[in-house]
Amino acid sequence: MRPDNALNPPLAPDEYDREVLSNVRPSDWRNPHPVGRYALVVVGAGPAGLVAAQAAAALGARVALIERDRLGGDCLNAGCVPSKAIIRTSRLYAEMRNAEGFGAQVPGDIRCDFAAAMERMRRVRARISRQDSAQRLRAAGVDVYFGEAQFSGPKAVVVEGATLLFRKALVATGARPYTPSIPGLAEAGYFTNDTIFDLTERPRRLLVMGGGPLGCELAQAFCRLGSQVTIAQDLPLFLPKEERDAVQLLSDAFARDGIEIHLNTTVVDVRLQGSQKLVDLVSVGYRSTVAVDAILTGMGRAPNVRNLGLEAAGVSFDDDAGIRVNDFLQTTNPRIYAAGDVCLEHKFTHTAEAAARIVVRNALFLGRKRWSSLTIPWCTYTDPEVAHVGLYVREARERNIPVKTFTVLMHEVDRAIADAEEEGFVKIHVKEGTDTILGATVVARHAGEMINGISLAIAAGIGLSGLARVIHAYPTQAQAIKQAADAYNRTRLTPALKWFSKRWLAW
Repeated sequence: MRPDNALNPPLAPDEYDREVLSNVRPSDWRNPHPVGRYALVVVGAGPAGLVAAQAAAALGARVALIERDRLGGDCLNAGCVPSKAIIRTSRLYAEMRNAEGFGAQVPGDIRCDFAAAMERMRRVRARISRQDSAQRLRAAGVDVYFGEAQFSGPKAVVVEGATLLFRKALVATGARPYTPSIPGLAEAGYFTNDTIFDLTERPRRLLVMGGGPLGCELAQAFCRLGSQVTIAQDLPLFLPKEERDAVQLLSDAFARDGIEIHLNTTVVDVRLQGSQKLVDLVSVGYRSTVAVDAILTGMGRAPNVRNLGLEAAGVSFDDDAGIRVNDFLQTTNPRIYAAGDVCLEHKFTHTAEAAARIVVRNALFLGRKRWSSLTIPWCTYTDPEVAHVGLYVREARERNIPVKTFTVLMHEVDRAIADAEEEGFVKIHVKEGTDTILGATVVARHAGEMINGISLAIAAGIGLSGLARVIHAYPTQAQAIKQAADAYNRTRLTPALKWFSKRWLAW
C-alpha cells in the first residue's frame, strides 16, 4: 500500500503515539531465551492472539506470543478503536448542525477542528493500548517475542534466529487491506485503514472506494468532519449481505449528510493533474470523472498467510480464503490451529476473540467445541447503525424453514421519539408456528447495543414469547424488542382462545 504523503507529510510522533509504541512495541524490548517446549505458541498478537495467549497462561500453560509489528493488531492500531473514536466526534458535529431538532440553537460558527479530532483519537488509542502492553503480558506469564515468525517444521517456529518448539500452535496473523489493481492508483497515492488514521490534515475532497462496513463508516465520518465525500460501490446497494430495507435507510442517511453516492459503479482509472486526482468511474456503460484530493480504498481484506512457512508446517492455505480449518478450528496439521481474520469469513474483533477461546479449549484441553455452534452478531457503526444476528429470511428460505417476521418501527418507540432518533426498525424472524428466534436485524442509532439482547436469547434458547416476559427498563430504545415480542404473543390469541376467554370472563 502507498500512503498519500503529499496530503499527509510525516510528523514526529506526539506524546500519544509515543505512549502507544512504548506499550505495544517497546524500543528497548529484549526477546526471551526459549527453554524447553511451549504448550502453546501463538503467531500474531491481534485480538485472537492476545485472548488466546492470556487465557492459556492464566490456566497454567507455558505460552509464547510472537508479533512482527505492534501488539493489538488491526483493532487497536488501525481499526475498531481509532475508527469509533472519530465516528463519535463526527456524530457530535452532526448533532450540533441539527441542534434545532432538539429545541436548541445551532452554534453560530461550527468549524470542524480536524487536528483536534485526530488528536483525541490518538489519546483514546494510547489509553486503550495500556491493556495490550507487552509489560502486562509478561506479568501475566506470557513470553513475548517481536519479529517475523516462520514455521521450520510441524512442531517448531523460528523468530529472530531463535527456535521455539511447541506442543500446539495458533496462527492468528489477521488480514491486510485489499487494494484493487486499478491503473494509476498506486502512482496517484491512496489511503487504506492502515494509513488513514495517520492523517493530520482533513482532505477537502475524498473518494471512498467500496461500500462495505469500513467504507460506509469512514465515508460518513469524514463527511461529517467536513470533507466533501464521494463513495463508489460496484454493487446496487451498500452492505450487500444486509437486508435491502436496512441498506436503503442507510443510503437515505448518506444522501441527507451530503455524500455523493455512486452505486453500480466501478473505478477504472486514476491519474494526477497537479495536486488533485482525477478518477474515472463507469456505471452502466456511462463514464464520468470526479476530482478529489484523497482516495480511501475499503474493498475488503486479504488474509496474512504469506512468508509464514505454512508449507513446512503442513498447513493448507489459500491466498484469498486464508488458512483452511475444520469446525474445531484445526488446520491440516492437527497440532496447529487458526483463529481470526486469517481463516474466518466474518472478520470482526469479537469473532476473533470467540475463535481464540475455542482454540484454547480444543487445543489444550481436548475440547470438541465447534465454531458452527456459536451465535455471532455484528454491527456496522454508521448512523443509523445496522446490526444483525442469526439467519436472514433468504437464508431460512434456502433451507426450507418457514419464517414469520415481527417488525417494530423506531418511530413507534417512545424513547426514540424523545431522542429524535426515529429512523430504523427492529425485525425479529421466528420459525413459523413457534417462538424460536431464527435471526434479527436492527437499524437504529444504538443498534449495536440492542442486538446483544437478541443474541443472548438465541444463544440461551429463549424464544420470542420468553422475551415478552422480560421486563425492560422504560423508556429505552430496546423497548422495540419487547414490542416485537408482545406482537408475537398477540398472534397466539387464536379465535378459539378469544371465545373461551370471553365465555370465562362472562361467567
